[in-house]
Formats: sequence, C-alpha cells, structure tokens
Amino acid sequence: MACPICEKRPPKRFCPAKGEKICSICCGKEREVTIDCLSDCSYLIAAHRHEAEHRKPLSSQDFPYRDIAFSPDFVNEHWPVVRNIAGVILSCQIQNQDLHDDGVSTALESLAETYRTLGAGIYYERPPDARVARTLYGQIDESVQHLRKQAAEQTGFSSSLKESDIFRLLVFLLRICRQETNGRPRSRAFLGFLRSRFPLPESAPKEMSRIIMP
Repeated sequence: MACPICEKRPPKRFCPAKGEKICSICCGKEREVTIDCLSDCSYLIAAHRHEAEHRKPLSSQDFPYRDIAFSPDFVNEHWPVVRNIAGVILSCQIQNQDLHDDGVSTALESLAETYRTLGAGIYYERPPDARVARTLYGQIDESVQHLRKQAAEQTGFSSSLKESDIFRLLVFLLRICRQETNGRPRSRAFLGFLRSRFPLPESAPKEMSRIIMP
C-alpha cells in the first residue's frame, strides 16, 4: 500500500481530513495547501506550535497600515470590542467551514478601510468579492454597529465608540492575523490563535468533520 497522495511512499500518518493514512512528507508538504486540515489534528497542532516558536516579526512592507499608531492602553480600554469581534470570527468559521486565515484577513482589511473613510466623513464601502469573506465582513460590521448602539444608550452620546476607534481596533486584529498566519492557502493558524485566547462557550457548536469520501 502506498500513500494515496504521492502513490510512492508508505503511509504512516492518519490524516483526519482525508480519513486515511498518508506519508509524513505529503503531510508536511500538502498540509493546509491541498489538504483542508482539521483544527484538532495532532500533526497540525504540532506544526503550528513549531511555527509560532520560530516565527519572525512582520517586515515593514508586510505590516498593515504602518503609518497608524495607537497605544496598548487604547486596546485595553476597548478590549470588550476586540473580544466581541474575535467571537464573531470564530462563530463565522464554525458556520462556514471553508473560512481560512486569508478570508479573515481580507474581511478585516476591507472593513478597516470602510471605517477609515467613515472616520474622515466619507462613505465608502467595498465588501470582499469572495462569498465567505463577504459574509464575515457583514457579520463583524453588524456586531460592531450593535456595540455602538449599546454604547450610545449607556452613555447618551452617539460618538462614544467612534469610527476612528473601530478602524484602529480592526487594524490591531489585522496585524495579529498577518503575524500569526503561516501564509498557506488553507491556513487556520490565526483562527487557532483566536480560539486559544477567546474560547467559545461550551454550548457553542463544534467544528464538523470534513473527511473526504472516496
């Protein structure tokens, strides 16, 4: 019996996503590229841990909105908003199994640009073209608008959570996304990062199996 991917080497690792054994070389080469890995795969978890330990900081060229600065105190002050957006992202991934880090990055960047222009008094909106990223874009925006309404009701001021504040918080999450992802087309490293820091309630639905049937 040979590995079903390369059809050369002996299969030694069970792949939860494919529902069969594959060789270790194909596991490493095709992981999150052609294989849509499950988040609880032990080999994927080990690979993400290794990547996190050896990951280098983003270069200035890859650093989103490098001209935008804000303090840690600003993020801490608005941490409930960050936590809310993270929860929306994780819930959307459960509902849409084909959401990957690149889709999250696209949605965050598109929405950040929307709020950047709103903060300047200009209405400009261009949601992502991809279906899943567009869905996430809409869910985050809806949640943020709900938070703004709640903040206004509690303080009596409609501007208590400004467009410029939301823009900076989206930039904050976008930077973490770019830092934590591994760049593979089907990577969920950033999603795993969020899941470890913002665990969903126990009653939340779990990730469904994506075993590829022959």
